[in-house]
Amino acid sequence: MKKIELEIVALSHSLAQTQNYAIVLGESDGVRRLPIVIGEFEAQAIAVAMEGMAPSRPMTHDLFKNTLSGFNIEVKEVVINNLVDGIFYANLICLLNGKQTEIDSRTSDALALAVRFGCPIFTFEFILEQAGIILEEETEKEVQRAKHRRTDKQTKVKTLQENTIEELEELLQKALDSEDYENAAKIRDEINNRNSPE
Repeated sequence: MKKIELEIVALSHSLAQTQNYAIVLGESDGVRRLPIVIGEFEAQAIAVAMEGMAPSRPMTHDLFKNTLSGFNIEVKEVVINNLVDGIFYANLICLLNGKQTEIDSRTSDALALAVRFGCPIFTFEFILEQAGIILEEETEKEVQRAKHRRTDKQTKVKTLQENTIEELEELLQKALDSEDYENAAKIRDEINNRNSPE
């Protein structure tokens, strides 16, 4: 079966299940989207890795990545390979000394590792046919607006040099409280740059 490459398009609260989140994967060369409901912990693990944040102590997925890397095991790709009764199944395709091994994984955990290893994510046509959606024009426009908002936030972060350390620490706490990990990472980097000896 031909594999179809996906990329992470969005991560947000699930409208259907309030305690969960939804990660939306999109075809790299198409318009279909694949929404997958995941838990809060996994959503946080994915968000932290996507924003390039480094917690003071390794999270579970960081530990797993460090362990695999420590034994020279590379995660080559993640394949979402089945959908049964609304549950997605995935495999980690790993390489050790040129030998390929498939490891069964929850899809949310596989995606958290894909982000950490920077490896591609794939699925198959039958899964996109069963669970894929095509965004309506207005929804697609909202995705584009969200991308612009992200760019605007990044532009604003560039003015962090104008703040004092105390103001930066206050901004960092506000960003963490509101779970704005993207800005928190930028603020943390600015604080670290100022505190590091030249």
